Amino acid sequence: MEPSGALERGLTVLRVLTAAPERRWRATDLVQSTGLARATVDRVLATLVTLGYLRADGRDVLLAPRLLELGAAYLAASGLPTTLGPHAEALAEALDESVSLAVPDGGSVRFVARYTRRRTMTVALRVGDVLAAERCAAGFVLLGAAVPWAVDDQLVEPGLVAVAMPVHEPGGEAVCAVSVISHTSRHTADGLREHALPHLRRAVDAMEAALRLEPPRRLVPGADLSRLPKDEMGAAYLQSLARGLGVLVALGAAPGGLTLAEAAQVTGLARATVRRAVQTMEGLGYVSARRTRFVPLPRVLELGYARLSALTLAEVVQPHLAALAERVHESASVAVLSGDDVVYVARVPTASIMSVDITLGTRFPAHATSMGRVLLAAEPADRLAALELKPLTSRTVTDPALLAEAVRQAGTDGYALVDQELEDGVRSIAVPLHDGDGNVVAAVNVATHASRATVQTLLEGILPELTSAAARMTADLSHLPSYGSIS
Repeated sequence: MEPSGALERGLTVLRVLTAAPERRWRATDLVQSTGLARATVDRVLATLVTLGYLRADGRDVLLAPRLLELGAAYLAASGLPTTLGPHAEALAEALDESVSLAVPDGGSVRFVARYTRRRTMTVALRVGDVLAAERCAAGFVLLGAAVPWAVDDQLVEPGLVAVAMPVHEPGGEAVCAVSVISHTSRHTADGLREHALPHLRRAVDAMEAALRLEPPRRLVPGADLSRLPKDEMGAAYLQSLARGLGVLVALGAAPGGLTLAEAAQVTGLARATVRRAVQTMEGLGYVSARRTRFVPLPRVLELGYARLSALTLAEVVQPHLAALAERVHESASVAVLSGDDVVYVARVPTASIMSVDITLGTRFPAHATSMGRVLLAAEPADRLAALELKPLTSRTVTDPALLAEAVRQAGTDGYALVDQELEDGVRSIAVPLHDGDGNVVAAVNVATHASRATVQTLLEGILPELTSAAARMTADLSHLPSYGSIS
């Protein structure tokens, strides 16, 4: 069976884009870098933008958070972060040091999980990052001579030391390495080995015992790829590229990958279509056959996972905020709850002579702000009862019962509108933002001066746009591995 040319060309474009994820790429740049025809590049980009893997910003294209689902398919199919993660996290806690899991990837090792300790001097390795095997302890135990443990004495970077041990699957193959990583300001290489090795041995024993347990297999339904926007976009849409990437995502629907029949069931595609996509990705080194199942390989993580998984909340929401502010011609902001206050983490001000003067890091009492009320609506009742309700204007709600009702109503309505309670003349309306688990993690608002917008204007003209922008932000946030990586 012939490989899928569209899928192969699409992955070529993605490789180029993700090799320099900070760069703003244009179609002409990609033509030069890939050697593909301009018409082909245009169709690939149009398809990837439609799928949500890229975002168009004028003539530039940028990586979008949804691209994380490709790397997430590998992580889910491997089962390593899920199975070994709790033991690695406990090891990090016991030693008060950073711990990482890495797997072999060709002549290199690629990091698939990390559990860091927050301090001034911290480890900057990200999930998806790759290191040459001869430059790190994980590489020594995975791809060097068979050794029970290895030490890295500042090979990766001056000051960084590590000790690693291999983790073997039941068949005896070393499937990953667990590393304890520190800094010479805390330990010498020998000191770290003496400090960490007994704990590391116990953790590896627990990890290998966990690998001997067969993980439960339950297929997670995927998107129905049998109906795609081919008719709507016509020749600009590469259906085989979309279907191929959908198959790659589907391979993460259960630990250990899927058979062709299971992949066809998850995607809604014909088995022959699935086989063609799998064979194409197998030839490119992104998929491998394990007996009757096919699994994504660590190389999938090169497709932007390291950069995108490290995005902050502000970086995720900023393009959506800018688009929202442009549509409504008012300031738009995102804030999180911190103590009794909301703290601004992202903002796009309006270009108006009279505007609300707020900068990143600004704190306001939560009880008098629209964002505070939608955030408090997701908190336990005792959080609200503990607030000190100071009057900021003559309109500020300071009666505990009235505030409790306003917060309850915000939770019911899905939005909060505050009219000149924070400052005379300032009106704002806010809605919550959720992570992939449905938790409220932030709020987004539009603020204006009372002379420019009535309460009715905020409800009828601004709220629909605000809700739509929040849905797009929430969709992006849902692809991040955890809230810990976006805060």
